Amino acid sequence: MNNTMITLVTGANKGIGREIAAQLAALGHTVVIGARSAELGEKAAAELRATGADATSVVLDVTDPASAVAAADTVSARYGRLDALVNNAGVAAPAGTDLGSQRPRSADLDAVRRVFDTNFFGVITVTNALLPLLRRSTAPRIVNVSSSVGSLALGTGPEMPIAVGYVPSKTALNALTVQYSRDLRPDGILVNAVCPGYCATDLNHHAGHRTPAQGAVAAVQMATIPADGPTGTFTDDQGTVPW
Repeated sequence: MNNTMITLVTGANKGIGREIAAQLAALGHTVVIGARSAELGEKAAAELRATGADATSVVLDVTDPASAVAAADTVSARYGRLDALVNNAGVAAPAGTDLGSQRPRSADLDAVRRVFDTNFFGVITVTNALLPLLRRSTAPRIVNVSSSVGSLALGTGPEMPIAVGYVPSKTALNALTVQYSRDLRPDGILVNAVCPGYCATDLNHHAGHRTPAQGAVAAVQMATIPADGPTGTFTDDQGTVPW
């Protein structure tokens, strides 16, 4: 078996996802850029290849089960397996809305559902489509890019956003991470959640104080843990994040 690590990162044509792919490629991984747009995904992959990286792209809309299955088929045909899946794709608010539409007292339920479609249901859709390929790896890992805003322990802090779509979607993702870690433990698949911190990306209109490169570090750390590494954890690049 080829010893090169094969890693798929969703939502990787820009922002934190692109940095995760770039940093993993720099460590010698073969990275697959998952993106809704074939053009943007291939552009990002080509830019990484120009730096010497081994990078390809695949069309992947995490909200579309057929797209996830097609992406899995493509990865299977190219590589035969997958060693790490980084579920990075996420939205704070659907296009045409903002976090104001997610105030609990006046929430736009359609907007809330669309956030959950990407941040929660999309993770299930993609993970389950790719599980057969992960089971072919000798050290399979799943990394879910979450956020400390989803922490129940930290959620009462005055600096935390009030958004009944985005915030609970990350809380649910944390719970989902624990469920997958327990369910897949017998298969040797390690499943962990990470918080990138408040990074300047399109998701927050570049208001964050951290760079995407800084935000990628925690995901890269968990995507490269050994076969006997942790599972069912929630961390950032400084250590444990409270649930």
